[in-house]
Amino acid sequence: MQKKTVVLDQAAMARALTRIAHEIVEKNKGGEQLVLIGIKTRGTPLTKRLQEKIRQIEGVTVPTGELDITLYRDDLELVASDNDPELKGTEIDADLTNKKVILIDDVLYTGRTVRAAMDAVMDISRPAQIQLGVLVDRGHRELPIRADYVGKNIPTSLKEVITVNLNEIDERDEVSIYEK
Repeated sequence: MQKKTVVLDQAAMARALTRIAHEIVEKNKGGEQLVLIGIKTRGTPLTKRLQEKIRQIEGVTVPTGELDITLYRDDLELVASDNDPELKGTEIDADLTNKKVILIDDVLYTGRTVRAAMDAVMDISRPAQIQLGVLVDRGHRELPIRADYVGKNIPTSLKEVITVNLNEIDERDEVSIYEK
């Protein structure tokens, strides 16, 4: 990869997450019936950040969880090198029944990860509703899926790659676009 362009720096990322938190609270008339679930790996720290922003806005601590969609992927045989996929573990302590579940991920691309996440959630429980929040929507959907909350729309070509770095994992906050 070459020719890196930073499209969101730390401050822009913080503003985008603040806006998403406000949109979530507004659309759902508060935070009482919500559960935020981060799609591993980078959806998890984004979920924690949104939880804190909603707490600051509404004074409510929305339950969170972490979702590993590895076994729900439709390309498992392509990504598992030795037929032994690496499981990252799902941790959801909240009861999702009749709750509004908001899936959180870093980048929305083809929609296949979100489809896998919805299947995983439905195997766990029957929420009243599933919504989707993403930091970046880069287009190129292969499934009829759209995000309810988007930090930034970044139209890309198929020759480009979006990279999300988060302090909690990568020791810096930055969204970059590269040409392959």
